[in-house]
Amino acid sequence: MSKLYLSAPLPFVGQKRMFAKEFIKILQQFPDGTTFVDLFGGSGLLSHITKHFKPHSKVVYNDFDNYRRRIDNIPRTNHLIADIRKMVGESVPRHKIIKGQLRDDIFNRIEEYVKSGFVDFITLSSSLMFSMKYRMDIDGMRKEALYNNIRKTDYPTCGDYLNGLEITSCDYKELVHKYGDCPGVVFLVDPPYLSTDVSTYNMYWGLADYLDVIKVLKGHSFVYFTSNKSSILELCEWMGRNPGLGNPFKGAELRVFNQHMNYSSSYIDMMLFRKESL
Repeated sequence: MSKLYLSAPLPFVGQKRMFAKEFIKILQQFPDGTTFVDLFGGSGLLSHITKHFKPHSKVVYNDFDNYRRRIDNIPRTNHLIADIRKMVGESVPRHKIIKGQLRDDIFNRIEEYVKSGFVDFITLSSSLMFSMKYRMDIDGMRKEALYNNIRKTDYPTCGDYLNGLEITSCDYKELVHKYGDCPGVVFLVDPPYLSTDVSTYNMYWGLADYLDVIKVLKGHSFVYFTSNKSSILELCEWMGRNPGLGNPFKGAELRVFNQHMNYSSSYIDMMLFRKESL
């Protein structure tokens, strides 16, 4: 059996590592050989865990955000972070701000990497910014304060992380159309959350998009993720205009986990699941 990852090997906003153990328990309700379709694959963690515990299942990972490109470039990312680590040395204490010429030198080094190829700005941001703050390009990073949060060791290579998955990159609706009539299909549904920062996703995501996803749940087995920051009143109004849908969560079970952004901010992550009778 391949190595099991219980967290994504590289930083990703919204990865479900806190739910990993509960998710594994849910998987046990479905037989090996079930088709699982990860509509919003993100970091691939749900798909990876699913394939590990259901090796004979078809697991479709929708890598819309091209996470696999980041994995392929781990050696290059490690090299850049190592360069910055050496530049900072002992001159700036851990978690303290990087200023002046050193800051300029770091950006000059990043620019060199940008000119020569791919730069994983999400992973880079995690070493130079605070608490889930990410910027997607060098111009965005220049507007932020830099801190010495530099990772002390290299990220391990993880060529086996996506082994066995059927990888695609498309609108989730294409996958729903393709697999919606597949007997016993299970949809893994982790869309961008309402009222949260989606700047790191390769998509525009509005309220109507969020609500459209709910229609996928009717008549299928699913594992669905959301949070208490979703706009429940607008959701209810929309469902009132679609009375034929009913309550897709009827009979579903709920798991929750408190997420702490920092000392003064937190929210509740939710996971609901239901196994549809065949």
